[in-house]
Amino acid sequence: QVQLVESGGGLVQAGGSLRLSCAASGRTFSSYAMGWFRQAPGKEREFVAAINKGGGNTYYADSVKGRFTISRDNAKNLVYLQMNSLKPEDTAVYYCAADQSIVVVTKRGRYIEVWGQGTLVTVSS
Repeated sequence: QVQLVESGGGLVQAGGSLRLSCAASGRTFSSYAMGWFRQAPGKEREFVAAINKGGGNTYYADSVKGRFTISRDNAKNLVYLQMNSLKPEDTAVYYCAADQSIVVVTKRGRYIEVWGQGTLVTVSS
């Protein structure tokens, strides 16, 4: 099983950009589909983006489509979330997630196998 550590969160003005990184330990990173989720204060955790094991297919929530880009580097055990045109409503704790099934990552988040500890993104207006 992999372990996940997120980084790259912080405070940014509306319209700005941030890139989140998720570092995975272990030698089986490429056998996991990866995703990003977020949880805003007082709200449930929600799906943001996902990428399949090989990196050839990506999936996005409608709220971030066209603004966020997920990518992965299997040689370095890293997954990224490039966030552009940030809005105050993007403020949340962002979590990296891993599961051997892309269906679980995109459709059944409650069953995801591995979660990171989260990184806070704050977008000021």
